[in-house]
Amino acid sequence: MEQLPLSTKRHSLSHIMAHVIQEMYPDAKFAIGPSIDDGWYYDIDFIGNKPSDEDFEAIEGRMRELIAADLPFERTEKSIADALAWAKEHSQSYKVEIIEELAAQGETMVSFYKIGAFEDLCRGPHVEHSAQIDAKSFKLTKIAGAYWRGDEKNKMLTRIYGLAFEDRKALAVHLNMLAEAEKRDHRKLGRELDLFTFSDLVGSGLPLWTPKGMTMRLLLDEYVWELRQAAGYEKVEIPHITRKELYETSGHWEKFKDELFTIKTREGHFFAMKPMNCPHHTQIYKRRKWSYRELPQRYANTTMVYRDEQSGEMSGLSRVRSITQDDAHVFCRPDQVKEEMMQIWHIITAFYSVVGFSLRLRLSFHDPENMKAYLGDPALWKQTEKELRDMVMEEHGEEPEIGIGEAAFYGPKIDFMASDSLGREWQVATIQLDVNLPQRFDLTYISPEGRDENVVMIHAAIMGSIERYMSILIEHYAGNFPVWLAPVQVKLLSVSESHGEYCHSLAAEMKGKGIRVEVDTANDTVGNKIRKSTQEKVPYLLVIGDKEMNSEKLFVRERGEREAKEWDREEFIESVIRMSKERK
Repeated sequence: MEQLPLSTKRHSLSHIMAHVIQEMYPDAKFAIGPSIDDGWYYDIDFIGNKPSDEDFEAIEGRMRELIAADLPFERTEKSIADALAWAKEHSQSYKVEIIEELAAQGETMVSFYKIGAFEDLCRGPHVEHSAQIDAKSFKLTKIAGAYWRGDEKNKMLTRIYGLAFEDRKALAVHLNMLAEAEKRDHRKLGRELDLFTFSDLVGSGLPLWTPKGMTMRLLLDEYVWELRQAAGYEKVEIPHITRKELYETSGHWEKFKDELFTIKTREGHFFAMKPMNCPHHTQIYKRRKWSYRELPQRYANTTMVYRDEQSGEMSGLSRVRSITQDDAHVFCRPDQVKEEMMQIWHIITAFYSVVGFSLRLRLSFHDPENMKAYLGDPALWKQTEKELRDMVMEEHGEEPEIGIGEAAFYGPKIDFMASDSLGREWQVATIQLDVNLPQRFDLTYISPEGRDENVVMIHAAIMGSIERYMSILIEHYAGNFPVWLAPVQVKLLSVSESHGEYCHSLAAEMKGKGIRVEVDTANDTVGNKIRKSTQEKVPYLLVIGDKEMNSEKLFVRERGEREAKEWDREEFIESVIRMSKERK
């Protein structure tokens, strides 16, 4: 079978599925159906009846029949006028809107693809014949709602998702991974392990952290601060709201005003909930004049920001409205940029090595064909990106991946991509190089010659969003957190009521030495207590009975082991303390 780009096959499957939908639901109106990382989706407006998961088998069966028929994908071009006539004749209102938008952009001709009885406005590419696709390499997976063009003011469409891979074996591997991922779903484990909760009264996308979840957040953030403090950072704090003028100056208002939560005071003043911290930090720097000798200034700030995410896009901790950022900003001279960025790089490497993530680099650059999405001069962007690429090449020793259009709107960045225990890749830490905000806020230092020179600003987030990072960690470990990160490290289980006092005494001793301990003295069988604690994924369980009360030995059941092992009491306590300190 001819090797074609997988994205081409996925896009072609989107059209083959649409062919079947058109047969089964003749009144359906089609919006867009792109390929995505693991397959495709198609957004469709169904008039009256619409499919459910129970219809997937029939849809897939008909798709396989079309693939086996080896139907050609035929490309044609139509003028804008002919394309509009076609869309109106077939009552495809979403295609009318797309064609009119293309016309407004100056397009005079548009391409269509036809397979069997289904014709669609599309740029392609597609396979030449349907039989070039392995008929067992795909699977329909779910139906969701999606606003047309992602705007909640528009109509809610039905989005049908499909998976597609090179062949049936690759699909099977991916399906096995998804089954394992479902078991590890952080939303499920978060409830079971009592880490966080959501309340309808508080609102969607606004997680509430329990004592156990907060323990983990603090442990992670304290480690980031330990690394930053050693590198010369200082803590700052900022308010959660600001006058909109701050974001008008920074450029955030123009770019993101529709995503901000806004507040109007009784006196008529207009404020916004902060969606990011960098503009506030510029004002801390700007409080006085700085000599070149006093740079760099390094500010660290773990704080919440707020973004008005759409309801349909929020998912557990992965995407929320209240986002905790472990944010930092460095204000430095141009000749200090490399050293400062390398220092942040080393912090990131140290932090992620503890959890065993392997990191891959991506340079995120601007899209020169869409300069309206960015601040600043195109020539300055090119210069800054070249400097960043050269620096990464020198340090990394190989050509980095470039993500065009992935830059922040004020500057290019280094994104660190982490692979978890299931082989899934996540964008985690980021280092952003910024010469635009210092210019907009007139952030300067006094040069050796006594002139005012603009500083360079470096944005650095190690975890990025703590909420999102927690979701990744929960699934990476399947809730089996290492000893240093486990919210409860040791659990003491009493055999009977007479052993309760000793359990609490031993727990107090351990807590006094910094160990996180819980005690279960409930009137229940030891077997039930062990089962409950095993489900809580506590690293160490200690059953306390007469034998343990009268001995300096402890019988310790380690997570994942069926049998308890005998430990010297002091040796066990010192072992837990050591693992906590060494983050193991």
